[in-house]
Amino acid sequence: MEKKKIVVLGAGYAGLRVVKGLQKKNLAAEITLINKNDYHYESTYLHEVAAGTNSATKITFDLKSVVQNTVHFIQDTVTKIEKENKTVVLQSGKKVAYDYLVVALGFESESFNIPGVEENSFSLVDIPTAEAAQKHLRQKLANYTLSHDENDLRIAVCGAGFTSIEYLGELTNLLPKLAKEIHFPLEKVKITCIEAADKLLPMFPENLSEYAIDILKKRGVTFLVGTPIKEIKQGTVLYQQGEDRKEISANTIIWTTGVKGSCVIENSGFESRRGRVMVNADLTVPENPEIFIIGDVSAVMDKTTNRPYPTTAQIALKQADTVVPNLVAKLNNQPTKEFSYESAGTVCSIGDNEAIAEVAGKHFKGYIASVMKKGVADKSLLQVGTPSVLLKKGRFDFYH
Repeated sequence: MEKKKIVVLGAGYAGLRVVKGLQKKNLAAEITLINKNDYHYESTYLHEVAAGTNSATKITFDLKSVVQNTVHFIQDTVTKIEKENKTVVLQSGKKVAYDYLVVALGFESESFNIPGVEENSFSLVDIPTAEAAQKHLRQKLANYTLSHDENDLRIAVCGAGFTSIEYLGELTNLLPKLAKEIHFPLEKVKITCIEAADKLLPMFPENLSEYAIDILKKRGVTFLVGTPIKEIKQGTVLYQQGEDRKEISANTIIWTTGVKGSCVIENSGFESRRGRVMVNADLTVPENPEIFIIGDVSAVMDKTTNRPYPTTAQIALKQADTVVPNLVAKLNNQPTKEFSYESAGTVCSIGDNEAIAEVAGKHFKGYIASVMKKGVADKSLLQVGTPSVLLKKGRFDFYH
């Protein structure tokens, strides 16, 4: 009897966790992992690479350190899923057949169709984009001694979500050290964060969000709230404030307003919104029970709020832990189980040794919250990696 083919797309938190789980099951099935890179990266820490407080090597590890020889690994980019033929089309032209498919392709930057975003700003969606943002920032700051252009010392961060705040925390921590290293006047640096919503960090209680924002303000960050961005030009952000159109000049523009699911979802004809598919309770696709969609490309309804859960690494890992036994169930012609989720808490860093956290209804801030943040990172690393990976890449600098 021919073995069933299980294909997993993407080696982020969700995809790699599924592969790791399947490896332990000793299934009578062929397992294939397809990923565009031969490494996994901690997407929740791209802001550190972009700011320059950590290198890409700190938040990446080789897939071969986790993926066993029993799993066939293909390094390629997925371009389309042909549901009717049960095949995955790759950029190389190759097609991979499946009996069961796990789609965990991750996120892309969301421009909201605002003109000039892709051409004139830096998004933080993977290692290359984060490294490009860091290189550009450093070049502009260093260039000031030659150009005397104050725009070289101006940084505009578009959006004030998790990534934006954590990026600002890392950046403002690093700038004093960077000023001494590449010789620019720290007092002339101007950082502006522009947010369309009326409230910053709304996912946190007001006392915690105010604590975080106050710290960043004291470090020199100016926040413009309730100011939707209308266009990005070279060196300029145009935004709406009341009835007026205004602009900010900055030679470094970071775009962190939001993300959407992979374009492969739309290219493959799935019914979706912003690249996310509303899945069944067991994380399969309506009308395609052989396909599981998880992570940033899935939408799962939170019955308590009647809204989809936000896309987080925490949820992606939980989804993966539901998919593995459900795949086993399908192979054995048994019923699948529903996905259930209860948040373990929310933590947002504001640079090293500073953070805010809400866990089990309790509020934490400052150093203790930063320790919790590093603990969360280490737990996630162990969930997708190995003890060896954790020892090499983990965050044990609690007193740094």
